[in-house]
Amino acid sequence: MIRDTMRFRFGDVTLDRERRGLFRDGEAVHASPHAYRLLELLLDRMPAAVSRQEILDVLWPDVVVSDGSIAVLVNELRNALGDDARSPRWIRTLPAFGYALDGEVREEDRPAPLTRHGIVWAGATIALAEGENVLGRDPAAAVVIGHPAVSRRHAKVVVEGPVAFVEDLGSHNGTFVGTKRGDGRAPLFDGDQIHLGTATLTYRGPASGASKATVTGR
Repeated sequence: MIRDTMRFRFGDVTLDRERRGLFRDGEAVHASPHAYRLLELLLDRMPAAVSRQEILDVLWPDVVVSDGSIAVLVNELRNALGDDARSPRWIRTLPAFGYALDGEVREEDRPAPLTRHGIVWAGATIALAEGENVLGRDPAAAVVIGHPAVSRRHAKVVVEGPVAFVEDLGSHNGTFVGTKRGDGRAPLFDGDQIHLGTATLTYRGPASGASKATVTGR
């Protein structure tokens, strides 16, 4: 189950999905993108366990890595949360299977009505700012998409008040909205799926945003 709540507490550490980070007393706690994504995966599946194979499929699609990579990542995540493998409080190991998130995880807020633009990727909603928002593998992009089919600066979403448009930036694998290739500036509507090559994102727009007729002039 993908959880809509944006903030969760693990002891003295807060997971902020909107800011895409871990924080302790307002200070950022270091976690690599893969460690952060692993925490989201375990959280979304809690209390169910997640197999090693599923972790490999989600975190390293189309890339061959060893099981040792998972162990290193789990250790990094435990350090970020202040967990101890010998006496785990948050991450439970299931020998020969995988891992599960345990303990008292507290939701800091409840889902709120959507009032702004966002992109849903890898189980998280990333807020979009007014103006241009670059999507791609570039760490400096507004929405970082860690997928091998995505170019460094693949596309951009332009927010103009209540409406938004997507535009390809000369990517190698193309940008599509649904099944239609996004040539030029393509309008976006709440729930639209944006395909950057084989990576699929979902656009979320304001509940009070413009209708299709308003944007397209029909």
